[in-house]
Amino acid sequence: MVKTLYPTLPVLLVDDENAWLNSFGLTLQVAGINNIVTCNDSRKVMELLRAQAISVLVLDLTMPHLAGDELLPQVVLDFPEVPVIIITGLDQVETAVSCMKLGAYDFFTKVTEEERLVTGVKRAITFGLLRRENSSLKEHFLKDELHNPDAFSHIITHNKSMRSIFQYIEAIATTGEPVLITGETGSGKELFAQAIHSLSGRAGEFVAVNIAGLDGTMLADTLFGHKKGAFSGADQSRKGLIATATDGSLFLDEIGDLTAQSQVKLLRLIQEREYYALGSDIALSTNVRMIFATHQNLDSLQESGEFRKDLFFRLRTHHVHIPPLRERLDDLPLLLDYFLDEAASRLNKAKPAYPNELPILLGTYNYPGNVRELQSMVFDALSKHRSRTLSMDVFKKYIESRMGTANDIEEEVTGETVFSILGTLPTLKASGRLLVKEALHRSQGNQAIAAQMLGITRQALNWRLKQQSEKD
Repeated sequence: MVKTLYPTLPVLLVDDENAWLNSFGLTLQVAGINNIVTCNDSRKVMELLRAQAISVLVLDLTMPHLAGDELLPQVVLDFPEVPVIIITGLDQVETAVSCMKLGAYDFFTKVTEEERLVTGVKRAITFGLLRRENSSLKEHFLKDELHNPDAFSHIITHNKSMRSIFQYIEAIATTGEPVLITGETGSGKELFAQAIHSLSGRAGEFVAVNIAGLDGTMLADTLFGHKKGAFSGADQSRKGLIATATDGSLFLDEIGDLTAQSQVKLLRLIQEREYYALGSDIALSTNVRMIFATHQNLDSLQESGEFRKDLFFRLRTHHVHIPPLRERLDDLPLLLDYFLDEAASRLNKAKPAYPNELPILLGTYNYPGNVRELQSMVFDALSKHRSRTLSMDVFKKYIESRMGTANDIEEEVTGETVFSILGTLPTLKASGRLLVKEALHRSQGNQAIAAQMLGITRQALNWRLKQQSEKD
């Protein structure tokens, strides 16, 4: 059975009554909060806080030597990131209000129901976590720096929005909370998951599994494992991927495809950090960091009832959205160069030079398959390459075929055109001028590429430009 430490930073219980420390400590452990430090001498609290980072401080109000209301202002001043819960034996409203004004996060009496006390501690843990993350994010963004750029070495970019994502990942990587990565197919979600694992400092493995197409039983067996005799053909026990990822990270891709039954099991796993191997009634705990990914719109799925709302909100404690390639076309030259190196190595060829116009041509395409599609395009072009300079013909033919298909599909599905939003239609002559102007803009003035985008010859484009110039 894996020993789970939750929360990552311990909860510090301070009371001069050892019996209460032991009793409440046991209550918290039963509730899954088992990273606990106790102290029966309030004079040692500041020393403990300086020596060790704490997630939550639970502080008795009435103690010898140094009372809780005397200690509270010192803690708030020196350790503002630590939520403080005041505990007292008496139900005194004025005292509670006074402590809240001094900076206490919450106030309870010792006769309060244990469930309310535990809920209060859990709420304070979450609050403290968010406070530390916000502080870390501010530090990253204000300084505009990356502390561990090597963790992102496999993500090729110099785009500003991508750098902001890297900074966010650095801030959340060590928290242990679930992370949801969203982005279109081919945008590199697993690379981001690997970066999160790398930055987390976890000693265990990074285990990835695509759960699309796995039904309830298959998914449970894959993740939770099974005991011998759990079902027909289970000749021996087998541990699941959760056990394989102990002390590490588990990456579940295509989370939007989960069945309703599997969603329930996953929610329990996230909330309780417990699971049952098939055929077993013994709960196993886990400390695995869970990272999820999907190309689907979970907002829409949960609104339509296809995805549980409670699971949706639990998944996105941290949310990383990867922009599509068409929104960071400034990365095209870098990616082109990187994929040429990669393809040349795989094909055992020398890396060829390429025309200056190639990045411009590539920038005219919208990449529905994102970075993965560009990678395939480059590999295909280099596999057919025979001369010293990489030919643009393979790229031109691919883009022509794909853009034509995409336009046909768009009109067939929507029944609309780009003119649908206009109150008054432009004349054919005006439309032609605007199209030529936009094509030249997108092709950065390259007439050959602009002509290809317009579906006309270069000579025809030259004639149009000449006609317009004479009229101007």
